[in-house]
Amino acid sequence: MSDKEKAILDAVVMRDDRKVLTCAVAVRLSREHDMSLREIGDACNRLGIKIRECQLGCFA
Repeated sequence: MSDKEKAILDAVVMRDDRKVLTCAVAVRLSREHDMSLREIGDACNRLGIKIRECQLGCFA
């Protein structure tokens, strides 16, 4: 697991036995760790993390 994926997992919240990351936190992580939002999304897919509260309506 990469350091960037570790940072994402550290920010994850468990809700109803599911890994969840809010869109706002994903944007913050992308800035802090020099990752594109695409990289964040791909990592979330690999790690089984659901993105919630999307500010753009891209994730439901």
